[in-house]
Amino acid sequence: MRRVAVEGLPSDPLEAAARFHGDVAPALAGAGEDLLLVFPPADHAHRGWRLAAVQMLARAAAPRRVNAVASATEAATRAAEHYLGEAGGLTGQYLPLDDAGAGAVLHSGA
Repeated sequence: MRRVAVEGLPSDPLEAAARFHGDVAPALAGAGEDLLLVFPPADHAHRGWRLAAVQMLARAAAPRRVNAVASATEAATRAAEHYLGEAGGLTGQYLPLDDAGAGAVLHSGA
C-alpha cells in the first residue's frame, strides 16, 4: 500500500475540494497499487468532499483499493495503515483518526 500525504490544501472546504480534484486526483488516477491518502485533521465541513473523493478514486482504481485517513500523528497513521492492509475488501473509506487517544473503552455491566 502506497501512502500519499495530501498537504497544503486551503482551509475552505470548497477551495480544498477544487484543489484536490485539480491537482492531486489526476496524479493518483494511474496508480498501480493500493493507496492510503493521509489528510491533515480538519473540521466536519471537510468530511463530505473527502469521502466523496476517496469513493470516486476507489471506484476508478478497482480492483486496487483506495482509502484515506485524517491524522496528525505517525503512530495513528501507522496503526490505520496496518489495519487497512489486513482488511482486504475494505476500500473507499475515509477515517478521521483520534490522534489524542480516546482512552479506555468503558463497559457497563448492564
